[in-house]
Amino acid sequence: MLRKVCSAVILTLSLLSFLLAQSSPPKPEILLPGEKLIYEVKYTRAIFRGLSIGTLTFSVDKDETGNSYKIKFEARSKGTLLRLFGQRIVQIFQSEIDAERFRILKTIKRDEQGDRIRDSEAVFDYIQKKVVFTEVDPKDPLKPPRKIASKIEEETHDLVSGVYRLRQNHFNVGKTFETVVSDSGLVYKIPVKVTGRELVDTIIGKVWCFKIEPEVFGPNRMIEQEGRMIIWIADNDRKIPVASRIYTKLGRLEVKLKQIETPNRADLSARDKD
Repeated sequence: MLRKVCSAVILTLSLLSFLLAQSSPPKPEILLPGEKLIYEVKYTRAIFRGLSIGTLTFSVDKDETGNSYKIKFEARSKGTLLRLFGQRIVQIFQSEIDAERFRILKTIKRDEQGDRIRDSEAVFDYIQKKVVFTEVDPKDPLKPPRKIASKIEEETHDLVSGVYRLRQNHFNVGKTFETVVSDSGLVYKIPVKVTGRELVDTIIGKVWCFKIEPEVFGPNRMIEQEGRMIIWIADNDRKIPVASRIYTKLGRLEVKLKQIETPNRADLSARDKD
């Protein structure tokens, strides 16, 4: 049971930051240095209803040269999961993105699941058109590193940079597209559908949002099991992801935006299209 619940948390933490978008002209203004988004993760199954089990945090910065963006993603277990099982889960991504062409350059990741700890780095080479992923066990420095190399597209994203790429696109209900994401050295092509537009109650008030569904579950998909994922993206200039819902055999996971820090908070709901 413990492993299944922990896997559900990791699935939520990763999938929220997974959604990407089709290739279109980048709009770097979506990336505001100093912006921070904090989400709460809740779990429901049988007698466990709406249990707060984790938080997700996205923060943006820019390097001193102005040539790249630095995005940090932190996922941490909390509350009921810790009290019931004593299991601590932490995932930290540090993504470096080309500021001009908006594609991932490097991903550094720390993955802690109880006593299991892994450090990894993925380096993206667009001249050689490949990503090289290296993972080590810091508790066993003599163990040979795990390495994976895969071919990549001209524009490729990791799980974190994909969130911000998604926010740069224009959506219409019924629109479908395919996108490319790399995780742990593997590369996936993911169909994405815009299935609706709904009024959603958020921390910035009632906001019209696009309902987006990536096909990440199923045979030969990123997650080879039955499931469904929905994410709601604000239909305004900022296009902030405000909520997500994930259905799996292990139960339902709800992710909601709980806190925003930004250099200019006034524009968060600007030009909401009603």
